[in-house]
Amino acid sequence: MIRIARSEDADAIHAIYAPTIIDTAITFETELPGADAMRQRILTRLQHYPWLVWEENGQVLAYAYATRFRERAAYDWIAETSIYVHADARRRGIARHLYAVLLDVMRLQGINQAVGVITLPGEVSVALHEAMGFTPAGVWRKAGYKLERWWDVGVWQKELQPATNPPAAVHAFSSMVDSTALRELLAP
Repeated sequence: MIRIARSEDADAIHAIYAPTIIDTAITFETELPGADAMRQRILTRLQHYPWLVWEENGQVLAYAYATRFRERAAYDWIAETSIYVHADARRRGIARHLYAVLLDVMRLQGINQAVGVITLPGEVSVALHEAMGFTPAGVWRKAGYKLERWWDVGVWQKELQPATNPPAAVHAFSSMVDSTALRELLAP
């Protein structure tokens, strides 16, 4: 089942995220944030952007969220996306399904562009993004230092819907939580 993340999911989400911090350069975060910080991230992000989880038998197996791309108002119609899947739940199609729903929710909000930022080479992440219709938009060379080496970061971009002139305002996710359209997207 796909549903909106709740504060009580913080422990499970942190457990999914922690190995990527400790063992990989998938994220450039270098210190474990802890469940309380993760809880705050969820609640803060949900004010404006979606944060969704994939749950089976009461266990959160994956999560995906959108976040602000840049602070200036002219960037309101573009958002950065992230997805993480528990190691035991990979290769089951969860990422594609959850990511597709996330992109549909962003479209419903009025967001025109999604951006995926991937530590290279990142073959699995690149394959997922390209399967979802993202196209390469550039590379930031030696953008981050982690695990005793420099990493390039690739940017993938997907148009969610055509830009209009003038654009309609983007709807805050918190204002859509009880909408029929959102419930339909999250329905099994």
